[in-house]
Amino acid sequence: MKAVLQRVASAKVEIRGETVGEIGPGLMVLLGVVQGDGVDQADFLAEKAANLRIFPDEQGKLNRSLLDMGGGMLIVSNFTLCADARHGRRPSFTDSADAPTANALYERFIAAVKDTGVSKVETGVFGEDMLVSIQNDGPVTILLDTCQLMK
Repeated sequence: MKAVLQRVASAKVEIRGETVGEIGPGLMVLLGVVQGDGVDQADFLAEKAANLRIFPDEQGKLNRSLLDMGGGMLIVSNFTLCADARHGRRPSFTDSADAPTANALYERFIAAVKDTGVSKVETGVFGEDMLVSIQNDGPVTILLDTCQLMK
């Protein structure tokens, strides 16, 4: 499972002009599900994202987590994170999990984030074309990959 975490002042996702998810300060998470991922990866990544210390404390040091600062999380599925661009000019998406599996693990990740105590959890809609707007804060952008983190 792969996730791009962006610390944001605000973020929202729209589908056909309608806002379906929106947060103020917090984390924007783009989530890609890879073949072979399961519940363990979803639960691990949710806990990691909620507790990663990437928010400033009173001295400006990155010592606070999303849970510490009480921010929201906007979670959007993104199968293109699983792209393989090693050969040629057109990425391959064969490493992406099939849609039913990816959707189930996306939903599991959302539930696991809620279980951590994140105050506001908003989402996109799985499988839809979405317009995502963010106001990146920092900018702080972190790539998490369970293949590397769970060795």
